[in-house]
Amino acid sequence: MRLEIHCADRMGIAQEVLNILVSYQVDLKGIEVDAINSKMFISMPPIEFEIFQKLMPEIRLIDGVEDVKTTAFMPSEREHNELKTLLSVLPDGIISIDTKGCVRLCNDAAARDLNIDKFEVIDLNINNLLKGFNFNRWLESDEVLGQTVRVEVSGEDFIADILPISVPDASSEDILAGAVINIKSQSRLGQQVSVFRRYGQESFSSIQSQSTAMRRVVREAKRISHLEAPILILGETGTGKELLARACHFSSNRSMKPFLALSCASLPDNVAESELFGHIDHTNESLTKRGILEQADGGTVFLDEVGEMSTQLQTKLLRFLQDGTFRRVGDENEVKVNVRIIATTQKDLPGMVQEGAFREDLYYRINVLTLDIAPLRDRKADISPLSNHFIQKYAHQMGVKVPELTPECLAFLEQYPWPGNIRQLENALYRAVSLLDDEKLGIEHLQLPSFTNDLGYLESDFEGSLDQAVKRFESTLLRKLYPAYPSSRQLAKRLGLSHTAVANKLREYGINRKTIKV
Repeated sequence: MRLEIHCADRMGIAQEVLNILVSYQVDLKGIEVDAINSKMFISMPPIEFEIFQKLMPEIRLIDGVEDVKTTAFMPSEREHNELKTLLSVLPDGIISIDTKGCVRLCNDAAARDLNIDKFEVIDLNINNLLKGFNFNRWLESDEVLGQTVRVEVSGEDFIADILPISVPDASSEDILAGAVINIKSQSRLGQQVSVFRRYGQESFSSIQSQSTAMRRVVREAKRISHLEAPILILGETGTGKELLARACHFSSNRSMKPFLALSCASLPDNVAESELFGHIDHTNESLTKRGILEQADGGTVFLDEVGEMSTQLQTKLLRFLQDGTFRRVGDENEVKVNVRIIATTQKDLPGMVQEGAFREDLYYRINVLTLDIAPLRDRKADISPLSNHFIQKYAHQMGVKVPELTPECLAFLEQYPWPGNIRQLENALYRAVSLLDDEKLGIEHLQLPSFTNDLGYLESDFEGSLDQAVKRFESTLLRKLYPAYPSSRQLAKRLGLSHTAVANKLREYGINRKTIKV
């Protein structure tokens, strides 16, 4: 049993409490004083209820006692168990030694590293366990300061952080009571460095956002990253959609779980279905495979170019988004997982919905939280920091001096339309830095398709004739405008054409109320 007594700071009050305990022949197991909060804690064996009823009022009658009540634990018990719990869950080894270098405490992680039972290590000298540093000489030195040193444990290199333990003394300087040693293996240290680097590469801080458009996207992404609804990221190829998706994942509560990606455009339908949902082979269990959704349970699945997904796969994905369940290929049993979907596309999904190429119900399922990344040609303020970043990155990789970007070259980069967006800019600068023999990087070092201010960028992969290109543009424009106008006459007026001309074009492109839902 433990009592918590609220009392004044008065000399002799503890003795009066102890006298009452003695009068009832109650054995005292411990007493602690919290001078800051004016509390006294008493620990004693369990007592009979009749004695307890008499004991409590007598303690309350002591001069200076404000209140007395039972409590679950003593402050030292709480601190001891807090420390014990903390040491047990720490992934790194913790060893406590006294002033003679003998081990007084060791957690499970340290025992594993030392390859010895944590109870057997007690009282052993630390110099026999950690080689390469004289702990006794350090403890006996005139000024014992914290150290970070390399030590050897069972033939493996470790980093040891050594911190002295001092006990305050009112009459003199603090008294040295020993030291705490935190040991970390080389592999463990490498894992932590990798996580730090990964966070730097995949967080929002890695996204260059000097332009107003990109700052807005990053601001919105930070807000929605903590939500659980699907995210749809729109943007042209090479704008950094996957980078933004990874930043959303690592900023969310799912950051410690997997982030797995599937390219919907690069795989055949049957392969994509197996990769996403997994498959069961009843004849050979070794061929059974868990899909990306199962592997990413608790994390995020990134669907790149979701607009390329087949109709069959769209149906299965819709079912999963509705209730979180799916069936593996060749299996009748349902699997339930907790996964967030982040999808990207550069296609016109509303137009595909109108054409029947993409399921309307799936579109509204994934189009809950939307981020639209502007092309690089509309984000000129981002070109300079991006260029400097890529130049420094590849110069460091190649072990060469970082070249200076000339003002003329920067002006050219800011005026170039970048149809391949950031990916094209990065590739162009990578090639330039690789072949550069100068300390300055100029326009002449770039190899890019021809572009003039008058004619713009000439697409080398342009297909078809001018007439076909015009028809594609007309068809797209009419499909977007048609649902907004109740009659073809009003649509004709909007476009400045005759009703007959518009009606003929609608007929030519197969656009009507049946093919387009309004």
